[in-house]
Amino acid sequence: MSDPEKEITIYDIAKKLNISAATVSRGLMDHPSVNINTKQRVMEAAKSMGYRSNHLASNLRKKKSNIIGIIVGNLNSSFMSNVIAGVEKVLSDAGYNLIISQSLDNIAKEVNIAQAMYNNRVDGLLVSLAYDTENADHFESFVKRGIPLVYFDRVWPHPKCPGIEIDNIKAAYDITTHLIKQGCKRIAHVTAYKLSSVAADRFAGYKQALTENNIAYEEGLTILTQLTLQAGIETAHTILAMPKRPDGIFVTNDACAVSCMQELKRHDIRIPEDIAFAGFNNDTEASIIEPNLTTVNYKGYDMGEVAAKILINRLNNSNNNIPSDNRLIQKSELVIRESSLKKK
Repeated sequence: MSDPEKEITIYDIAKKLNISAATVSRGLMDHPSVNINTKQRVMEAAKSMGYRSNHLASNLRKKKSNIIGIIVGNLNSSFMSNVIAGVEKVLSDAGYNLIISQSLDNIAKEVNIAQAMYNNRVDGLLVSLAYDTENADHFESFVKRGIPLVYFDRVWPHPKCPGIEIDNIKAAYDITTHLIKQGCKRIAHVTAYKLSSVAADRFAGYKQALTENNIAYEEGLTILTQLTLQAGIETAHTILAMPKRPDGIFVTNDACAVSCMQELKRHDIRIPEDIAFAGFNNDTEASIIEPNLTTVNYKGYDMGEVAAKILINRLNNSNNNIPSDNRLIQKSELVIRESSLKKK
C-alpha cells in the first residue's frame, strides 16, 4: 500500500510559482494587495496541486468555525428528520455548516459528544437531550465561554439558554381525556424508565386527566420502558399477562406504540374494540399501521427553523450572557384516528 500523499502547503505553491509564501497566503485569501494575474496563478496552482486550506488554523485566527453542532437523541423518527431539515435551511442561508450527532438516548454518549463539539470549536450548539439526562452540567463549558446554546423538544431550563418545546402536559392531558371520552376506564401509560422533563410532563398530563374525570390512578398501569420497538413488544406481553387488562393505552412515542399494537394484534387483541391506542409525535408509522394511530402532531420543521433562528440571532448579538426568559412553547394538535375510536 502506498503512503498517503503529503499535505500540500502554501510553501509548496510558493516554491512552484517562485513567489513568497506570504503572497500565496494573501492570494488565497483574495487580498487586494495581490495583483489579479498573480491571484489567478496562485488559485490555479492550488487547485492543480490539490491544496486544501487549513480551516482549523484560519479558524483559530478568526476565532470562528462557521460550524454549528446539533445533538439529538435519535435520528430514526420523521419528526427529527424534519427538525434537522428546518435547522439546515436557516443555517445554510446564514452561511453555517451543520455537524449532526446522535446520543442514542444515552447520557454517557451525550457527554462525550458535547466534549467533542466543544473541542472542535463549534460556534453554537442545538441540543435535544437524551431520555436519561438528569442534569446538563456537561454543557456548562459552552455557557461559560459564551458559545450560544439552544435547547429544543427535550429542553433543560437554564437562565442563559433558550428552550423551544410544546406544552407536553396539555398534549398528554388532551390525549388521555380523549380516551376517557371514548369510554376507557383503565388507561395504561407507557413511558420512559427515567422521567426526563418531557416524559415527566406527559405523565403529569395523564394523571391530571384521570383526576379530573374521577378515575383513580393505579401505579400498576404505568409501564416503564426504553420506548424502543423492542420495548413495544415487551410491553404487549406485560399487558397480555395482566389479570385485568387496560381498555386504553397512551404511549409516550409512536414507534413504541406501533410495535406494541402489532404484537397485541398477533395475540388477537382487537384495536380499538378491546384496547384503544394513542401515541405521540405523528411519526410516519402512525399513519401506516392498521388501524391508523391517534397521536399528537407538532411541526418538527418549524421547531428546527425557530431554534436555528434564535441561535443565529445570538451569534449576531455577541453578548450571549443575556438572560433568557424565552421558553418558547410551540403549538401541537391532537390527531384522532381509528386506533382510539371505540365510539364509532
